[in-house]
Amino acid sequence: MANEQKLSVENQEKLHKLEQALSTARDTFLGYPVSKDFDYSELNKFFQYPINNLGDPFEQGTYRVQTHEMEREVIAFFAKLFRANPKDFWGYVTNGGSESNLYGLYIARELFPKAMVYYSESTHYSVRKNIHLLNIPSIVIKSQENGEMDYEDFENTVRMNRHKPVIVLATFGTTMKEAKDDIGRIKGILSNLAIQDHYIHCDAALAGSFGPFMQPRLPFDFMDGADSISISGHKFIGSPIPTGVLMAKRSNRDRIAKGISYIGSFDTTITGSRNGHSPLFLWYALKQLGIEGLQQRYKHSLAVAEYCEAELQKIGVNAWRNPNAITVVLPKTPKSIKDKWQLATEGDISHVICMPNVTKAQIDEFVSDLKNCTEQIIEEEFSYDFSLS
Repeated sequence: MANEQKLSVENQEKLHKLEQALSTARDTFLGYPVSKDFDYSELNKFFQYPINNLGDPFEQGTYRVQTHEMEREVIAFFAKLFRANPKDFWGYVTNGGSESNLYGLYIARELFPKAMVYYSESTHYSVRKNIHLLNIPSIVIKSQENGEMDYEDFENTVRMNRHKPVIVLATFGTTMKEAKDDIGRIKGILSNLAIQDHYIHCDAALAGSFGPFMQPRLPFDFMDGADSISISGHKFIGSPIPTGVLMAKRSNRDRIAKGISYIGSFDTTITGSRNGHSPLFLWYALKQLGIEGLQQRYKHSLAVAEYCEAELQKIGVNAWRNPNAITVVLPKTPKSIKDKWQLATEGDISHVICMPNVTKAQIDEFVSDLKNCTEQIIEEEFSYDFSLS
């Protein structure tokens, strides 16, 4: 860059401190679904290009500094993984799960403008915001104790509003308990109520990337009845930039496509200019991993989650998991443990998410910290009670 000025010593020190802080924080979090075991250094050279994936990834526009080809390959990978109709699938790489969910709801609203949206109380917080942005009427359905949708409440509620089309926002891996709503069961309820005008969007932000490998398999994909599916790329796969993938049916996308002459493409996405580096990261990761690699990552995470659950139970902690889950739920931890391990906490529960980078050694350290902290609290309480006597 011409006349480039170097950063001052003070600002260089700020960057150094930031890197140290990020490194420490990265190495000690167990409570958030973010993979950190990635190496995209081979792609560093692409940061010198203003990559902008304008328009529809399946349309050839006039702007050429883009990664549409890689983006299409990413979409094709997930179309196969999620058993989409080979002749009727479409999608794009988004900024994350929230945008992907917004798009699913957007298509649904355009198809059924007078519909009612149903979602469970365990649904991700972004869904309420998206429904508000789209101005769609909605009803919250109760959740079961494990975080899964209460199907009886869903059926009764839909029955009372059966004169309206139905949009269902199902969750395949809830935020705190990694519960999975059963798409097949939801589809069956709508069929029993003879509701023909319906749309099911599946928010599979975390669990979608390993859903096909679960034993027994749980219904969540296109063949099971979903009309669109969203996942997060920075979670199970891993990315330095938050990213997501939205999968839908091309026939539904065609209903909302609008041509934009000056970019030579259709306006089919939420944002006009789109990050062109994220598709490159996902393409690189998927080419390295393939189906078998994703499956091995899941097997590792599942084994560590089983180990974590067992080790916590050994020290008297009432830890549990939903079937097939890599998330271990436990009673709310002391603040010192929550802060050190960056544990997401809601109400009276915390959780540990055993992402592919989490090792049994990390779990051992976490369990030891929790055991020592608990023993210290008990000792302090005992000493306090004793002094009162």
